[in-house]
Amino acid sequence: MGVGVDAVIKMPKLGDTVDSVLVLQWLVSVGDVLAPDTPLIRVETDKTEIDVESSVSGVVRELLVAVGDEVATGVPIVNVQQLEN
Repeated sequence: MGVGVDAVIKMPKLGDTVDSVLVLQWLVSVGDVLAPDTPLIRVETDKTEIDVESSVSGVVRELLVAVGDEVATGVPIVNVQQLEN
């Protein structure tokens, strides 16, 4: 398994009426290895708390938002160094 290219995971749209969320907690740290569907970050909408999952496999390189930040849909939240098979 080799090292691949960087990927940026963006905040997904979490509901029809949700345009931004509040970051409650990071569930990963820099250096952690991710698989698709690994929970990354816990956020709060106006109605509930949701864990946002990774869409790629790789190694966390940089967390781009902080706990307490309000983050809009489509904003980059984490840089990942993807792994090649």
